[in-house]
Amino acid sequence: MFIEPNIGRTSPSGKSGWIEVICGCMFSGKTEELIRRLNRALIAQQKVEIFKPALDTRYHTEKIVSHNEREIRSTPVQFASDIMLLAGECDVVGIDEAQFFDEAIVEVCNTLANNGKRVIVAGLDMDYEGKPFGAMPFLLAVAEYVTKVHAICAQTGELASFSYRLSDNHKQVLLGEKNTYEARSRQAFYNETKKKNE
Repeated sequence: MFIEPNIGRTSPSGKSGWIEVICGCMFSGKTEELIRRLNRALIAQQKVEIFKPALDTRYHTEKIVSHNEREIRSTPVQFASDIMLLAGECDVVGIDEAQFFDEAIVEVCNTLANNGKRVIVAGLDMDYEGKPFGAMPFLLAVAEYVTKVHAICAQTGELASFSYRLSDNHKQVLLGEKNTYEARSRQAFYNETKKKNE
């Protein structure tokens, strides 16, 4: 269980800032965990700003919605740099689906944390081929706190950390839900991938 830290770097303003990354495969509960942490900050009456990529309209155009339909308000943005302009004087910044943002997301998160903000980022660590996804590896490297969450393999019932694409579409970014992806264990993922490539 993740425990919210009470330590961090001290910014020129005297406030502590840090980066938390929640990563994992599809259906592992990344967004649900992000929403849980942000709701705790709201209950504590902290100023919270939440962002998501504008291209992610699967469940709602503005709200962040988990697969089990928990939701929280957010601001859709086109580019990572937009977050800097919109974060304002908040205490906590939440960012969902970070893998869809451009590489500037790393500098944005570092700058926000260095300015004394708690930055909570959620995203897929690997794409449908099992390769590192977008800027996520760099965010994992600079974060003070990393939480990797897991799903249950749809084939074996074992722990799953891979997102298996059910379609033959080869674009890296393909928005989808349970009809497009399944969570798979390492063995199930590689067995099925090998069959596809034969």
